[in-house]
This record gives sequence, structure tokens and C-alpha cells, in this order.
Amino acid sequence: MTQPIPDQYRVFGNPIKQSRSPDIHHIFASKSQQIINYQKQLVDIDGFANAVADLIDQGGKGANVTAPFKEQALALADELTERASLAGAVNTLTFKEGKILGDNTDGEGLVQDLIINKVLLKQRRILLLGAGGAARGVLLPLLAQGPSAIVIANRTVSKAKDLCQHFNDERLSACSFAETTGQEFDLIINATSASLAGDLPPIPTSIINSKVVCYDMAYGKNETQFLQWAREQGAVDVIDGLGMLVGQAAVSFAIWRGVTPQVQPVIKKLRAALK
Repeated sequence: MTQPIPDQYRVFGNPIKQSRSPDIHHIFASKSQQIINYQKQLVDIDGFANAVADLIDQGGKGANVTAPFKEQALALADELTERASLAGAVNTLTFKEGKILGDNTDGEGLVQDLIINKVLLKQRRILLLGAGGAARGVLLPLLAQGPSAIVIANRTVSKAKDLCQHFNDERLSACSFAETTGQEFDLIINATSASLAGDLPPIPTSIINSKVVCYDMAYGKNETQFLQWAREQGAVDVIDGLGMLVGQAAVSFAIWRGVTPQVQPVIKKLRAALK
């Protein structure tokens, strides 16, 4: 009996060596009896459009996109979902009937991870640290969960204000990091790149207490600087971004394969590998 030919998928990035996406998608596939071949591909800074065209020529079904190509993927897509359009970035491409469809699954990955961790979002006050691409990518799915307010704090307040205008939702407001003093939050999400450099966003210690859930989009072998610091200030519930990584991959997989995979076994496996 001949073996079926696996459907081809890629993750494009530069750098790409660090990507766990092939591991994640192959585990999803084996658990759901899907036959795929998913590889990571280093792409030259000016070679993204060609790499996508080559994959389509080879009969590829889709691709994930990581830095620095998410904006180029947005421009390349023939059709965009609302969340990709508002995020201003695409991390999931689907090739169908001669068209390139662009989506952004980052925000949904975050929301799903928060739900798995039993973090309540409805009627809650959320502080989002940072106003770059990571923050912009998660705002629409967060707003869809019905929070009472999302405060976007950023070093450059005008960037946070621009985000509020872009999403045009009365629950959004902007301030500097220092202006969060005296405010109360149920959830603080670090969407800055500070943790990647081993730094902290300059927020006041007074806004952290035992009831505040602290979430960092970054993850690593050990707890990130932000989560360690939050614990020292009395936070009890601290969560890193590994579940978000697996969650956004699960949404991509469901778009491509029509099957929603289980994320917990994969998170467990990756966590063990990190250690």
C-alpha cells in the first residue's frame, strides 16, 4: 500500500533556528492522524515573497510567519481576516484556490492560554504593557472577551494613544508606565520586549498584589525577569508565554486542517524540553 504524500507547510523567519513550530505541529498532526510535513526555513531579508511563491509552486498548503516578515505577509495576502487587518500583521498564510489568505492567531493563542489557566477576562480591568506589534496583535481577541477596560501603558504615550484610536473602542485608554500608579488591575500582560533583554518594564510596584494575575508573552528555561519581579511584589498567579506560543500554533493548525488539537500535552512536552 502506497503511503499518502504529506501536505507541505513551513515557518518562515530570520532568524529561525530557535523556532519550535515544527515540533509543535508534528505533535498536533500525530495526535490527530493528520499527515503533514512542516519545516522551518531561513529566509533572506529581501526574499520573503519568493520563498512564499516557491512553496506555493511546490503545492504547499500554508505557512506560519515570524519576525521580521509579518508585515510583508500582510501586504502579500489577497484576503485578510478582521483580526489580521487590525493587528497590522499576519502570522498564518493559507494557500487556497490560487489565493493567499492572511490571518493572525497570536491574540487568540493568548486568550486560549488565559482561559486554560482559568484567568477571568469578562468585566475585568486589564493593563497591557507596550504598544508595539505584540500588543496590537492581541487587542481584538482580548476585547472580544468583554473586559471592562484595557489600559495600554507605554514609554511613548502617543504610540499607546494611536492604538486606542486604531481600535476605536471606548474601553481602551492610554497612559505612561508611571501613570499606572494608584490604578487597580485584575490582569497585567507584558507585551514589551523587556524580558527578552532581561529587563523590566518600569511600572510601579504598588500595582502588583496577591490578586493580580501577571502574564509575560516571553518564556524561557527559567521564569522571566518580569514574572520573578512580580512574585517578589506579592503576585501569586504568574504565567509565561509558552502556552500562547502553542495556542497560536493550535489556531493555525485548526485553520489548515479543520481539527482543533489538544494543547496541554504539547505545552508539557515543551516545558520538559526547556528544563
